[in-house]
Formats: sequence, structure tokens, C-alpha cells
Amino acid sequence: MLYYLASSLQAFFGPFRLFQSYAVLIIIALYAGFFITVFMLPKAYGLLPKDRGREFTINPDAAVGKPTGAGVVFISIFVAITFLFAPLGPTEIAMLVCTWLVMLTGYLDDRSIRSWGEYLKGALDLALSLAASAIILYLYLGGSAHYWLPFTSAHIAVHPALFLTISTFVLWISINTTNCTDGVDGLSGTLVLLALISLGLIYYFVLGHTKIAGYLLVPHIADGAQWAVLFFALSGTLMGYLWHNAFPSKVLMGDAGSRALGFFIGVGVIISGNPFLLLMTSGMILVNGGTGLLKVALLRFFKIRILHNVRFPLHDHMRKNLAWSPTQVLLKFMIMQVLITLAVIGVLFKIR
Repeated sequence: MLYYLASSLQAFFGPFRLFQSYAVLIIIALYAGFFITVFMLPKAYGLLPKDRGREFTINPDAAVGKPTGAGVVFISIFVAITFLFAPLGPTEIAMLVCTWLVMLTGYLDDRSIRSWGEYLKGALDLALSLAASAIILYLYLGGSAHYWLPFTSAHIAVHPALFLTISTFVLWISINTTNCTDGVDGLSGTLVLLALISLGLIYYFVLGHTKIAGYLLVPHIADGAQWAVLFFALSGTLMGYLWHNAFPSKVLMGDAGSRALGFFIGVGVIISGNPFLLLMTSGMILVNGGTGLLKVALLRFFKIRILHNVRFPLHDHMRKNLAWSPTQVLLKFMIMQVLITLAVIGVLFKIR
């Protein structure tokens, strides 16, 4: 809204033209998200459901009674901020709506007396992931999708059915691995923050920049800077949440936060045109949560037992078997994610 109002207001006061600068909008959206969330979140503690505890985690009673489902607050703030500050097209609006719906399904589970169960939540995630993939394919890409991949400068045409399959999988796995990583104060939020900042920088400085995209032989995304505003707006609200979630936490994001965050990371990966970008954004999230999902799936559906001496999510193994403190888990996982991000950026953007 502010972006469009600026064109009219600058006739009365010239500096209003700054609000049509994406760099200015990024700064405003990030700071607004942070300060509003820091101020508003504690006021919602009494309205949020209380955590029931986590049956299979280390110290399962540590979180019992804490306000949870904070995602309903900071995701709603994120959506409101983007509508207020960011220039939005139909696809951006559709993805914001989908993100809010993913948040809502998680929040309803957070406040439910009994958990909805893995299969119901998995099916809801699958349905919303497929719907979002179809919107991106037909509304944003006009039904024709192309990938750019490492080790080749060619842009590869992708059949719509294959695009829908890969995109749905990327979204579903991003939702669920991010959810599995939420178990140590600050861990999931910090790893997601690194992912969002990485996406924002790549969209603003690389994919959204004609000359740099051309130099690196990657496709130019005309509205890359618009997407960057969204990534940084969500980064700001997430920082506001982490202000209160730092160890020892006062509030938990719950499924409402982790699922919505994972979904929006997946959206950024799909829009980029390179599904391998998920390794850059979520390498440690995939290792931490994805390996546990794989272990359970192989055992439950194929009776194949692997890594039976390793506790999952991996952060629980580090705490139980290696005696890492929550702070050690957070810092070491964060360091490993930075190393992964830098390595994957080098492979994806330069070895082509």
C-alpha cells in the first residue's frame, strides 16, 4: 500500500519517493516487523494455548505450561506488514494467504487438547503444498516452468506434472523438517532466520538484478526485489519472536510458527527456479529433521531399520548422547548452516 501511495504523495512532499525504493521498503518492513513483534507478543501470552510437553524429547516437561502457538501472532504481523509496505502481485498475495492457512492448521493443532496426529497433519500439508505449487505454476509461471541447475548454463524445460510433483515435495519436506527442528530454544527460529536472510539477499542482489543474473547465467526474476521485501519482513518478525524465545524461552512458536516458516522457505525455493536451493536455505534443517523422517518412514512402511543407535531429531542425539547444552546445539548448528550455505552458493552460482 505504501509503495503505491508514494507515487501520489511525492507531488506534495518529494522525499515520499523513497517509499518506492525496494531497499527502503526492506529496511522499514524488517524493523517494523521486529519492533511490533517484540512489543505485541508478550501481550498475547495469556491468550495463547499452553504447551503439553513433548513425549519423546530430552527433558519432556521443560516446556509444559509455556505459551505456545506464537506463530499465530508473528505470522499475522508479517502478513499485515507486507500488505502495508510491500508492492504485491497476485502470486505474492496468494502465497501470503497460503502461508497464513498453513499457520492456522498448525495453531488449531497447538490449541487442541489432543494432537491431530501425523497422518492428518501430513495430509493437510500435502493439500496446501499442492495448491500452492499449482498457483505458482499457472498464475505466476503461466503454465510453463524451467529450472536452472548447477554444472550447466542451460535452462531446462520442466513438464508441468513433474514441476507440481517436485514443488509439492519441496514444500512438504520444508514444512515438516522445519517443524521437527523446533525443539531447542532458539534453534528452529535461528536456522530459519539464516535461510530467510540468504533468500532475501539472493533475490535482491542476484536474481532480481538484471546484470548480475546475466553475469552468473541464471534467470532474471523481474519481481525479485518484491520477493526480497517479503523475506526480510518475515525475518524482522522472526527476530522479534526470537527476542522472547532465546534460552531460557518465555514462549514457543508451536506448529503455527514452524510449519508456516517452513512453507514460506519452500515458496522462495520454488519461485527461484532451482529446487536445490533448499540445500542452501535448509541444509541443517534437512539433516536434523529430515533424517528422522526418513528413518521413521523406512521403518514404518518398509520395515527397514537404519541408524538405530542415533536419536532423532538430531539435536536430541547431541544433547542426550554427546551432552551438548542447548546453547552449544544452537551455536554449532548455526555455524554448520553458515558453512553449508556458503558452499552451496558457490556450487549453484559459479560451477555452471
